[in-house]
Amino acid sequence: MPSSKPDFRRIADEITAQIKSGELAPGAKLPSTSKLADQYGVSVTTAYRAVSLLHDRDLVLGQPGRGVYVAEKD
Repeated sequence: MPSSKPDFRRIADEITAQIKSGELAPGAKLPSTSKLADQYGVSVTTAYRAVSLLHDRDLVLGQPGRGVYVAEKD
């Protein structure tokens, strides 16, 4: 049976795993939503929802005009 997990959640979970494993270190800049959309073959809206979920998980911080970065660990 195919996974019923929405694309935005799948992308957020994949990036979460990269952050937790150290592949994406604190302070690392995430690709733009348009680049994430291209990378995962989804719409920009879906990529935006994935990044929003990462914000909700307190894993990333947005810096207006600069981008989205991996948050420092507590």
